[in-house]
Amino acid sequence: MARRTPRAQKRKPEIDGSILRWPGAVNRFALFGEVMWVGILVVACSLPLVTAPAALAAGIRHLRRHLQAEASGVGLFLGDLRRAIPAGLVVGAVALAVSAVLVWDILLAAGGALPGGPLVGGVGIVGLIVVWLAVLVVAAGWSPERGWRATVRVMPARIRADAVGSAYLVVALVLTAVITWQLLPLLIPGVGCLVFATVAVGERRR
Repeated sequence: MARRTPRAQKRKPEIDGSILRWPGAVNRFALFGEVMWVGILVVACSLPLVTAPAALAAGIRHLRRHLQAEASGVGLFLGDLRRAIPAGLVVGAVALAVSAVLVWDILLAAGGALPGGPLVGGVGIVGLIVVWLAVLVVAAGWSPERGWRATVRVMPARIRADAVGSAYLVVALVLTAVITWQLLPLLIPGVGCLVFATVAVGERRR
């Protein structure tokens, strides 16, 4: 796990005089450790469930700082989390409410209680993916200056503007769900990799 001093580290030029765009990614083992550490932070702060969007937003900002070799201590993560939670609880509550309805429909369809069970179940699964794709995109776009409302407002346009990137995030979501279903402790590295994938997709658009 990489540690950072309170001040941002100065980017040193390479031999050819260029400056690395992502100096925090030079040490791959340190980057791997930071991804795992972000997974721990986000999962721990998401245990109330309704705080999941705020935790994801704080984790994404934390990993961006690490990649840029800036100060990225736990205090900064918690500061982002404190600012994200108040309005982020509304986003979390809506996402959880919609997810609960969809999961209920999937369970009823799987038990044969609904006509057209396989179709209803498939629609429910697609709906869950769409809900959490939206949560990821909103969390990636959040900042203390922008706030949740403005970020939610532009979320559909962000998804449409980068359909390929959205597909990448869908794959990351599905993989995280599958490995967690297979072995629950894999949730932590899965969430860490999901945060990393969200940062990578966001920077790909730039």
